Amino acid sequence: MEPISVTDRLGRWSAGRGPLYALLAARLRGLIDDGELAPGALLPPDRTLAVALSVGRSTVVAAYGLLHDEGRIVRRQGSGTRVAGTPRDDSPETTSEPMFLDLLEPRSDVISLACAAPDRPPVELAESYAAMLPALAATTGDIGYYPSGHPVLREAVAEYYRGRGLPTDAGQILVTTGGQQALSLLSKAYLRPGDRVLLEAPTYPGALEAFRAEAAVVSGLPPGLEGFASAIRDQRPALAYVIPTYQNPTGSVLSTLSRRRLAETSAAAGIPLIDDEVLAELGFPGRETPPPMAVFADSVITIGSLSKSVWGGLRIGWIRAASPVIGTLARLRAVHDLGGNLPAQLAAAELVPRLDDLLRTQAVERERRHDHLRAELARRLPEWDVPPVTGGQTLWISLPRGDGPSFAQAALRQRVSILAGNGLDPTGGSERYLRLHFLHPPEILTAAVDRLAEAWRTYRPPVTPGTAPSPLAL
Repeated sequence: MEPISVTDRLGRWSAGRGPLYALLAARLRGLIDDGELAPGALLPPDRTLAVALSVGRSTVVAAYGLLHDEGRIVRRQGSGTRVAGTPRDDSPETTSEPMFLDLLEPRSDVISLACAAPDRPPVELAESYAAMLPALAATTGDIGYYPSGHPVLREAVAEYYRGRGLPTDAGQILVTTGGQQALSLLSKAYLRPGDRVLLEAPTYPGALEAFRAEAAVVSGLPPGLEGFASAIRDQRPALAYVIPTYQNPTGSVLSTLSRRRLAETSAAAGIPLIDDEVLAELGFPGRETPPPMAVFADSVITIGSLSKSVWGGLRIGWIRAASPVIGTLARLRAVHDLGGNLPAQLAAAELVPRLDDLLRTQAVERERRHDHLRAELARRLPEWDVPPVTGGQTLWISLPRGDGPSFAQAALRQRVSILAGNGLDPTGGSERYLRLHFLHPPEILTAAVDRLAEAWRTYRPPVTPGTAPSPLAL
């Protein structure tokens, strides 16, 4: 394949604020994600692209370096720089999309263990819609535009936090269309091209995408942001992000002492810290939900959502922050979205006070499915390392050989989709890991493991150029 000419497609990539390499990486990232630069496409050499764009070669090298760290391009001695993934044909089995594949290209014959969320609305949600209908029917003189969220839901969420020991008023709540929009809004508010974000490695891939969409540079620390204080001093980040409870994907839970240290350290340094609590209420029976990190420093920004705890189709999330921050975010949101779904917000306001009872009921079944998936994996794939978790929705699995991306392709050929670890880790340290969710009924989980076992039986890890294949791969 001949090198693709990308200079015309780049357009005015250098317009805006921030280092040129970050802006160039952001524009190339957009071309890759939009499909204009296809998987397997050969990109120009560093020097060639630098001359074409009238920039220093170091700018191109740094931009390519960012995209390589993100897994969007592959650089190999002797074969050049290519867009990651296998060149596409008519088969969806060759797709290289690391996330949201099941949403963008759904296949009825594929069992998805990649995108984790409850797949059916509970009866409590239907009851909440029924309960809000009189208020909706009685609405007059109201066009239904609430960029900050409907006052009734904002107050219900504020009361939810007060019940968890965190004094909150409705003016500190911004209702969003799920947790992903909350991350996108915060990224737009706090980040400029080239700004650095400190986060855990591995972490939630949707957060990585939100930060990179603003051309930020993500810097990975171990789960719990170990080394946070020194990283603040050395890297001067614009933002930090942590999932302290049932961390996605590892399932780890941060201690109370570590939460306090993170909150107080970020507050003292003036670094906005996002506490992602989307999974915080998903503990198994007998597990207490830790307090929000904003209990230790009110400058912490908290994200919550009903999409993981109630139903994926209930696109209701929120941000809890200081009132001036909420005002800024509301103005930013109004430019793109004058307000979310009002009936859904009214139903959510009915549901939030009942959330504890609903979650207690769900916890028993989630633990049963977690145990079932681990038992099936131990039976069919005993060489895999599958640590248990105490809550959340996913398992973080280490493969004994090969790598996550190539095995994910092998699994897809057996009609089961999984998430490879490299797409969740900006440091490149999770190449041999997989993330699987355990939310399906036991019979579907069993069928998925049978397919994974067949994929593993025929799996042959790719051979790195210049190395001999392992005897296990023969």
